[in-house]
Formats: sequence, structure tokens, C-alpha cells
Amino acid sequence: MLAYATIGTNDLPRAAAFYDDVLGLVGGKRVMEFEQFIAWGTSEVSPGLGVTRPFDGNAATVGNGCMVALHADSRAVVDQVHARVLELGGRNEGAPGERFDGFYAAYFRDLDGNKLNVCCMGP
Repeated sequence: MLAYATIGTNDLPRAAAFYDDVLGLVGGKRVMEFEQFIAWGTSEVSPGLGVTRPFDGNAATVGNGCMVALHADSRAVVDQVHARVLELGGRNEGAPGERFDGFYAAYFRDLDGNKLNVCCMGP
């Protein structure tokens, strides 16, 4: 059902470098790129994540209650993504761990303060 999610940035080159690194860990690559917008996905027809400078020209701000979840194939990848985010300057919003039976996740904020999660289902 989800086609893509978009989050804002005030520094597209910095955000692009961050997401090239982080999303590469879960199989993502750039699938679309324009002057104000870059999108990552596993293919051009799979759900993806876009990062953009706001179209209205105002500063990007963080949405309260908004979060994007990234799918990982294993708990080890969840751990790896979370650790890499922190190395790149992202902020911890919840260390990797089982949140409920069969749901393993970690929460973080990117360099612009957007909240994301990386998770996997199963053992």
C-alpha cells in the first residue's frame, strides 16, 4: 500500500550522504534524483524514501508524531543500521531490542531531527 514516504531537509547534500550510507545497509540505492529531491528504494517500483527541501521554500521542520520505518532482513542488520546512524551523527531514540514478541526495532533521529525506525519481524 505504501508507495513512498518523504521527509524534509535543510541541507540536501548532507542528508544525501547520510542516507546513501544508512539505506545502503538495508539494500536501498538512489532511484530518483532532482535538484531539490532524492529518493531511495530497492527498485524504481518498490516503496521508497524521499528526502527533499520543502517545495514552499520554507525551512524543513520535524513533524511531531511522524516516523518512517525501514525494513531490515535480520536483527543483525537492525543493530548495524542503528550503530552506523550514531556513528554518522544521528541521535538514539531507542536502542535495538525486542518491542513485543517477534518485533525487533531500533529508533533514531537523522541529521535534520526526523524520527525513523529500523525493524524486522521474526526471530
